[in-house]
Amino acid sequence: MNIGEASKASGVSTKMIRYYEQIKLITPAHRTESSYRTYGDSDVHTLQFIRRARDLGFSVEQMKTLLALWRDRSRASSDVKAIALEHIAELERKAAAIAAMTKTLKHLASHCHGDERPDCPIIEGFAETLGDGPGVPSKFGLANVV
Repeated sequence: MNIGEASKASGVSTKMIRYYEQIKLITPAHRTESSYRTYGDSDVHTLQFIRRARDLGFSVEQMKTLLALWRDRSRASSDVKAIALEHIAELERKAAAIAAMTKTLKHLASHCHGDERPDCPIIEGFAETLGDGPGVPSKFGLANVV
């Protein structure tokens, strides 16, 4: 099948397929005499694997490792689990950061009148800094929440 058909079957765009070949995440496709890429069922299966891993937020480096483990039939499942648990921890850190940002913005927005007056705690909150790093002014009671 050609790259368009492989894209449709795997759910990975043609642009990303080319990119994955370029960075050596996948092996380069076989080429016809006229230099068109051709893909087989195993290539599509690999692309589907990548798509699922990407949808779960794994990095390219993690996907390289996961692909190598997938292909290694003598792998230890503990190796795969360790990667998954590390990724879960990173996702949880990001979720906590997003929750803190949401809390801060809700707090700032609740103190803004949202009328014609120029005074705005949101703008004031963005303009002020604390000490040696980014943060929300302590007058809002959320210093360094973000």
